Amino acid sequence: MSIMDNAHALIIGIADYQYINRLPQTITKDARDIYNILIDRQRCGYLLSNVQLLLDKQATQAAIRQALANLAKHSNQDSAVFFYISSHGGRIESSPYAGEYLLPVDTIYDSDQTVAQTAISGEEFTNALRAIPARKVVIIFDCCHSGGIGQPKVATAPLLKSGLSEHYYEVLQHGRGRVILASSRSTEFSYILPGAANSLFTRHLLDALQGGVPGPGGVIRIFDLFHYVQPRVTAEQPNQHPLFKAEVEENFPVVLYLGGKAPASISAIPAVDDFVYDIFISYRQREPDKTWVRKTLLPALEARGLHVCIDYRDFRLGAPLIKEMEQAIEHSRYTLAVLSPAYLKSNFTDLENVLAEHLGLEQSQRRLLAVMREACRPRLGMRARLWLDMTDDEEFEMNIDRLAYELHQEPNT
Repeated sequence: MSIMDNAHALIIGIADYQYINRLPQTITKDARDIYNILIDRQRCGYLLSNVQLLLDKQATQAAIRQALANLAKHSNQDSAVFFYISSHGGRIESSPYAGEYLLPVDTIYDSDQTVAQTAISGEEFTNALRAIPARKVVIIFDCCHSGGIGQPKVATAPLLKSGLSEHYYEVLQHGRGRVILASSRSTEFSYILPGAANSLFTRHLLDALQGGVPGPGGVIRIFDLFHYVQPRVTAEQPNQHPLFKAEVEENFPVVLYLGGKAPASISAIPAVDDFVYDIFISYRQREPDKTWVRKTLLPALEARGLHVCIDYRDFRLGAPLIKEMEQAIEHSRYTLAVLSPAYLKSNFTDLENVLAEHLGLEQSQRRLLAVMREACRPRLGMRARLWLDMTDDEEFEMNIDRLAYELHQEPNT
């Protein structure tokens, strides 16, 4: 059974609006291409029966409401849910109906009241998401396009501005395991470049989903997806900055990597800077942490081509311990904290991660990463970080691949 067999998706593309300005046909192609790659068992691996596509005249207010209800009905806490919409989004800024709206194909723009009656309000959409029990939910918006929504037929109707606000995305992110990906800031357009088959954002999203993102463990994870898409979009169009809002406890899988295929060896990933070491391991020198770090973690990292600094082997004999700690942290791309109850009781390990965190703040870089070896409750500064849960030995190989991939990346925040 594939990990994606319990994944569900709703894909919406609306260009041929009935009562407001139409959008380029590229919009529906975006949605259709996302749908096709999701259900490709050699790519993303979703079951055909678990993915619904609504295009143009299919994407009515009633149909979208029913499709959202179906996501809630058929998913459970362990499901992954993928929601993608390419369409008009809009907001009314001042009236009794002020707020954000997703605009189905049959939205009527005669007045603020008709918009509220025929669109899907931000409040309704938020409640529909809250009804979905899954803890791995990705909501992707490609909803701000040049050209605007059009003019109301009633002169006294309020202006319906195109696009959705960043505040709205922040509201939607609330809820365990929920991630919002938006194609641009609320003050920007989402571009379709001349002659392009897809919109800029969705083209890079498609490239990522079909293998552009390395997939340690045979899956593509949510942070890796954004880190692939965002810089490529902005590099091509400096006036478009994709947004990422998240409230998650793990970098969860979104889709399979090439049908679940293991990627090329992590050790083949080239170094990106001139650090002496890829990683300095900060851990408590007492059992069971000591043996696990030295006999399990260290060999696994070095087998994946990483240059590791570890105290018992790489610190100079007779040198001041704190000086060796400082140099190890400065000369390593990352410091890796191995969290456990014993780790939290050591003043030396606390100093190591504080030094790494401070260095990261000085240089605006991620210099401190963490793995949870044994359940514990670290200080607030550590709890605010996304750490890798390695308490389950059965998932060690997948997690070590994920960790090794991250340790080869630039530490820029």
